[in-house]
Amino acid sequence: MLKELIDKFYLEQQRDKAQLHFYITDAGKCQRAVFFKFKQVPREKMDARILRIFEHGEQLHRNIFNILYRLKIGVTTEIAIPAQEIVSGRADAIVCLAGENYVLDVKSINSMIFKKLFSPKEENLCQIQLYLHFFNIKKGILLYIDKDQQDIKEFVVEYDPVLANQLLGGLNDLKTKIESNVVPGALFDYPGNWQCNYCQFRQICDMAGRGELAWDDFQKKIEGVSIGF
Repeated sequence: MLKELIDKFYLEQQRDKAQLHFYITDAGKCQRAVFFKFKQVPREKMDARILRIFEHGEQLHRNIFNILYRLKIGVTTEIAIPAQEIVSGRADAIVCLAGENYVLDVKSINSMIFKKLFSPKEENLCQIQLYLHFFNIKKGILLYIDKDQQDIKEFVVEYDPVLANQLLGGLNDLKTKIESNVVPGALFDYPGNWQCNYCQFRQICDMAGRGELAWDDFQKKIEGVSIGF
């Protein structure tokens, strides 16, 4: 009854829009998955429960920002990086503490992951490094919130120009593959990488195998394939 109506509401919000440029959240991610987004390859739909989890995370973000404003900390929220060709993105916030600016990136995670978190997650480090790069700020804060227990952990991150340029180089390499219609190879530890476990393109990726291949040929192979989810 109500559950079905609520689930339907969330499922109908999903739209597989064509991706036209890179986002900072693509940095350090599986190149093949990002390639498939650009090419609008059929993907598994997220279930309604996952969508509700994302929505709850957004509410936690807003709560943190409200607290920062009430603390009268110098803060600017949802700031777009300067316009440039390769990538776009919007940082959660820039805060000023003791006269020094920090890029703030807020992440909400479940208790099981939170308890085992003793250093920033790799994918989060990649994202904040690019924010630091484009804003020309030397330090950032990764703030993790336990969605279940409301505990908080924070990690101060120093700008690493070598890593930032490696990430931008990876995006430029992927841009070349997209434009030349070369499907990137799978992750080196496929299918054991954590990204594989949650990938909406897993079924299609399995059909592609491990190595690079020509998109034109593979596109013919997957024509009419039913994504059985």
